[in-house]
Amino acid sequence: MKVMVVDDEPAMLTAMRLLLSRTEGVEIAAMLGSAAEAIAYAAKHPVDMAFIDIQIAEDDGLTLARRLRQMHAELDIVFVTSHKEYALDSFGVYPLDYIVKPVSAKRLADTIARAASLRAERAHAAPPDEPSLLTIEALRGLQVGSDAGGAVKWISRKSRELFAYLLLYRGHAAAKIRTLEDVFPERELRGSDLYLNTAVYQLRKALSAHGLKDMLVSDREHYRLRLERTRVDFIAFEDRLAEFHAIDAGNEEAAIALEQLYNGDLFEDMPYGWANAERERLSDLYEAFARRLTRGLLDRGRVEQGIRIAKKLVQRNELDEEANLLLFEALAAARDRASLQARYRRYEELLDRELGIPPSAEMVDLYRRLI
Repeated sequence: MKVMVVDDEPAMLTAMRLLLSRTEGVEIAAMLGSAAEAIAYAAKHPVDMAFIDIQIAEDDGLTLARRLRQMHAELDIVFVTSHKEYALDSFGVYPLDYIVKPVSAKRLADTIARAASLRAERAHAAPPDEPSLLTIEALRGLQVGSDAGGAVKWISRKSRELFAYLLLYRGHAAAKIRTLEDVFPERELRGSDLYLNTAVYQLRKALSAHGLKDMLVSDREHYRLRLERTRVDFIAFEDRLAEFHAIDAGNEEAAIALEQLYNGDLFEDMPYGWANAERERLSDLYEAFARRLTRGLLDRGRVEQGIRIAKKLVQRNELDEEANLLLFEALAAARDRASLQARYRRYEELLDRELGIPPSAEMVDLYRRLI
């Protein structure tokens, strides 16, 4: 695997060279001190992986990452930086990883191993002749586009819905009969073939502008989307979620960035009844993760971040007792007594109005101890 490192600190370049030289399967292609050098090198040489500092002298590492990704669509990007506050912004270019300095040999080796594994999977599955990489953002709505063709221009609402529907199958085949029932419920089954065929034609035409006409695969009884040339936010979220069986100081920044990637529910506010079960499942996964992360942040004294996530959880469901308990603790840790009292009164009023019940004994007891 050919690797380049971009950092304006000579000491960091030396340290990375030493660590990488001891890592099996790595060929150090270039050690560079500026964005201009990195772009010039990448324009002439193949590179598999780039370790980039987010602030490189006067350059912006995020802008560099986007430029390198345009030059090499399959490039794996890893940010190595002391600037923790940029973790969220970095996820906009879908990095493989985000490592906060100082870098340990084990952390680096784990990242390299994961990159090699993913690269082997892509080499086995990806068709060689598809030019575009499609970015799909389905959390909070549905935005689809590529660097080559810009935003996908949907020909009809049903062609867009068909794309969203097949996306939930994550590359697996959807039965034609089930697709007809879910996407065209208002049509009689006998006459719905025409509407489905029209939507399929329109979808292929829309994808053709991005060189992805063959992304939609069909036979007489099934349809599926080939996702090898895509980046899908909700799939990326769930895949990355599997890495956080435990959250500690070593992976806390990456966990915070991942939490913020979940900026809305699946196909939010779109009238797709067939997506309800998957939307709820992903929502449950997010909320369980966010609660664990908030608890860890509060335990480690990161109160401001804990308050932000706890408020987000409460906004999602104001009657969620566990989320409110976390927010109470966070506000108490911040010594914000006024906000704590206001939040408790709001919760008490909601319970009475919506359910006709008082707060639980646990809630009352915690509030009294915190106040």
